[in-house]
Amino acid sequence: MERWLVDNVPDLVGADVMSAGKATAKLFADAEKLGIEGEEIAEETGTGSVYETILAAVVHYHRPRMAD
Repeated sequence: MERWLVDNVPDLVGADVMSAGKATAKLFADAEKLGIEGEEIAEETGTGSVYETILAAVVHYHRPRMAD
């Protein structure tokens, strides 16, 4: 999940609640393609809520600053 967040959260910055829901569905679809079950993902969040984890990652994401 951490790798997925690193790869996908920058594209979600500024997303609304519906977009976070779509991102959650995308995470599960991407995981399924790799043979990873949803239960494994939920366990990895620590909270059991994949949606809340993605939403928190989007809200707290800070874009890297560009060099001057």
